[in-house]
Amino acid sequence: MHPPDGLLDAVDAYEHALMANDLEALDAFFAEGDTTMRGDAAGLLVGHDRISRFRQGRGGAPRREITSVEVRTIDDDHALVVSVLAPPAGGRGQQTQLWRRGASGWVIDAAHVSGPARAIDPSVWRGVGTPPVVGEPGGALVGRRVAVKDLFDVAGHEVGAGVPAFLAESPRATASAPAVGALLAAGADVQGIARTDEFAYSIAGRNPHYGTPPNPAVVGGIPGGSSNGPASAVALGQADIGLGTDTGGSIRVPASYQGLWGLRTTHGAVDRSGLLPLAPSFDTVGWLTRDSATLAMAASVSLPMGDPDAVQLRRFAVCDAVTALADADVRAAFDDALAGLGGLLDDLERVELPDVDVLFEAFRTVQAAEAWRAHGDWISAHPGALGADIAGRFAWASGFGTDEEEAARAVVLAARVEIERALDRRVLLLPAASSAAPQATMGAAENEETRARTLRLTCIAGIAGMPALSVPLLRVAKGPVGLCLVGPRGSDLRLIEVGERMTHPRG
Repeated sequence: MHPPDGLLDAVDAYEHALMANDLEALDAFFAEGDTTMRGDAAGLLVGHDRISRFRQGRGGAPRREITSVEVRTIDDDHALVVSVLAPPAGGRGQQTQLWRRGASGWVIDAAHVSGPARAIDPSVWRGVGTPPVVGEPGGALVGRRVAVKDLFDVAGHEVGAGVPAFLAESPRATASAPAVGALLAAGADVQGIARTDEFAYSIAGRNPHYGTPPNPAVVGGIPGGSSNGPASAVALGQADIGLGTDTGGSIRVPASYQGLWGLRTTHGAVDRSGLLPLAPSFDTVGWLTRDSATLAMAASVSLPMGDPDAVQLRRFAVCDAVTALADADVRAAFDDALAGLGGLLDDLERVELPDVDVLFEAFRTVQAAEAWRAHGDWISAHPGALGADIAGRFAWASGFGTDEEEAARAVVLAARVEIERALDRRVLLLPAASSAAPQATMGAAENEETRARTLRLTCIAGIAGMPALSVPLLRVAKGPVGLCLVGPRGSDLRLIEVGERMTHPRG
């Protein structure tokens, strides 16, 4: 059967518009309405407007040639078109489209694009092997693959910290960091070294040198940072455990954005030697996983066991002023989740915490002063080595004097006591982030506003030195959001048990 009149001309015109990134023409080729679909390996977009926004932020489609076209006519006004694509880098892909003849010509009702399989996504991985470091035989983690954030020493490899110029000057580590060694000793294999934001000074996950890792839970969404590479590797199924750090939310935020389990440990509970610092007063080690059982195993081989009966987590707290910082849809999902947990939260108390704006200002002042102390000399000696966002953040950090830093430290120390007193060893419940993952196309101002609101939520655990667990329990229209549990110091393993019960409240 011959293709319907005008169809192949439309297919050809669409391809020319795509390669020219003619956004107006591309919008016209996709059918108007809320049911139009476009899918690829990153996920499915539904609705003409969502597809249009995706194209506007993409900056053009990857170059390719069409080597052949197959048409299966449904009727005079509908046809399925499958095109074989040949990218310049090699391999083959396919593009499948459902075309419909409309009043003004042929339009696409649904499309799916599949490119050649990528062995390594350089936005996720700095280096990946088969594996590059093999774990010890035996142990609880045999067969588990670890993505190590590019801040930890891995024997035989350099630390790049998300900055090409820093990587170029880094020596090879002669031994692995203890946090890496604990996983290897338990049998896990280091699959590779995964990306981070520059010097880990971000919770967005956008690196100007290497790109933005994909977020498989939110098409076009940022992955969350700075443990973005390990998080995306786990969410994509390319690793089972992401070894990361959390200073101001860099495990909890990517866990929240990508629907993962993520644990920030009690400050100082895991040895931080062999780890490039950002702000030692708040830096912690932690892990990202797709399930609670793997997280519990990773934590148990790395944390001191202590007395399992010393921390009983049966009492909970909510601070309404903190929860109010989240978007309205996140607040609604949070309230629904609490209502659905039933008898598990019989002992739930509303508490007052120190003014969160005061906490945030003190936290970011101490963090900034320590970040500049850690990296300021190198940054000053390498002008232009950082992208605009992080360079601006470090420039701001360089301006704090001793008096400002000491005043902020006094606020942090006093707030730690106040938080402990207010919680009285209860588990604080709050959203892990202020929103679902924003789109990667967001501008600098929106990025900073989102960052500030989320940091007001995440800084509480950092100031108190408490463990915090993001449980993939909430969902809004734009994607997943974590329910965060902030527990007393030393309650790390117990928090995971509580999170497991929350995901099976009637179990």
